[in-house]
Amino acid sequence: MAQDPLDHELPDLPPNAFGKLDRDPDPLFYSQPRFVAHIDAGAIAAVTDLYREVVPTGGDILDLMSSWISHLPDEVTYASVVGHGLNAAELAANPRLTRRFVQDLNTEAHLPLETASIDAVLICVSVQYLQRPVAVLSEVARVLRPGAPVVISFSNRCFPTKAVAIWHGLDAARQARLVGFYLERAGFSRIDAYALRREGGPGDPMTAVIGRTLIA
Repeated sequence: MAQDPLDHELPDLPPNAFGKLDRDPDPLFYSQPRFVAHIDAGAIAAVTDLYREVVPTGGDILDLMSSWISHLPDEVTYASVVGHGLNAAELAANPRLTRRFVQDLNTEAHLPLETASIDAVLICVSVQYLQRPVAVLSEVARVLRPGAPVVISFSNRCFPTKAVAIWHGLDAARQARLVGFYLERAGFSRIDAYALRREGGPGDPMTAVIGRTLIA
């Protein structure tokens, strides 16, 4: 089988690691808004608690691959929350966002944001859809202020035809190592993983990987 051209960023992974069962462009799949919760209430609460601890109050936040809800704590105020996604209607319905943009990161990884302008980047239950994770996370590193976190959280729920091939078949611990590998290749110097809700327990499991860039 021929190697997928998307694999060139991480040639040490198996061929076609970033292929998808649904090869149609992602914007087509997300053209209709989905006003649903993609994880259960307990998993959402776990993510919100993590944001409460890690995301700086009063900071400039980028919610990457967002939708109509950001899971940020209601009682915390931020200077700005920039939301990115693939469906404009979902982003317009998100009350936490102060600015929004639609962009297919699998075809254009460059973020329309200034270098070192963001205090935290959030990627919730979406990292499994990235076909160029190193390129996107390198952009995340560029827009983050030195030492600021990217918080990547995920569960075992996803749109299976749109998740990349390598994601399928990995348990949460191996998925966390894969995300850590992405972050390392993208230039993050400190990477920590947390089991917010473990697999096998009640409700949706939740894992988070946090990367930080070097402080100048």
